[in-house]
Amino acid sequence: MTTGQSNPPTEPLDRDHHQKLYVQLYEALKRKIETGEWAVGSQIPTEGGLCEMFNVSRATVRAAMQDLARQGYLTRRQGKGTFVQRRTASEGLPVHTSFQELMLEDAAKCAVTLLARTVMMPVDGLDAELGIAPDRHVIYIRRLWAMANEPVIQQEAYIPYQACPALLEAEISGEPLVSILERKHGIRITRVRTRLDAVPAGPADRKAMKVHEGSPLLVLLQHFYSGDTAVAYARSIKPARKQSLLLDFERESA
Repeated sequence: MTTGQSNPPTEPLDRDHHQKLYVQLYEALKRKIETGEWAVGSQIPTEGGLCEMFNVSRATVRAAMQDLARQGYLTRRQGKGTFVQRRTASEGLPVHTSFQELMLEDAAKCAVTLLARTVMMPVDGLDAELGIAPDRHVIYIRRLWAMANEPVIQQEAYIPYQACPALLEAEISGEPLVSILERKHGIRITRVRTRLDAVPAGPADRKAMKVHEGSPLLVLLQHFYSGDTAVAYARSIKPARKQSLLLDFERESA
């Protein structure tokens, strides 16, 4: 005989935590994979099972699983379910990526202009991107690299104010955001999550990059982490004038 009451979650998330539930769920599932609790090749619980296990909605489960799939932790097999897979990059061989991978032109010949630097509230979902509370302030930095007065790449960076308040006053050169945070401010970046898209230029991007409406742009979205803490989110854009991409792999020293 049923009572009509659902079973309590076996692994409840912290609903008072500043991180969004799907971010907490992503980290919880990733830990199960990285610790070997969910072995490579094993099938993970269904969406419904995960909903019950963590007391979250299907939308939250799907968002976390999509991120894990994009990172190479999970793969979906039609008609069978979702399975843990071995990641493409082996341990000790991370992919080091930055906006300069989209540059392709000689960066040394580019002039760098600081277009904006200010403090703002985390609008348009920035709190979720950075894993912070919606009432926390964010440092916004926009820089433009140009060659012969032609825009090459524009980067917008968002950093939680409490992570590096000195960025508001520090000199900002044309070096990558990772280098600025690590070399100048002592924030060690341990992981960079990167996504590359090709999209048609919208009104704002079209004006910034001096391209026609609908012209293709390469968009690099990056999340920078120190441990499990997000310390920066960046969006870099470049006109897709060349159909090539340079990726640099570097093995970590022992």
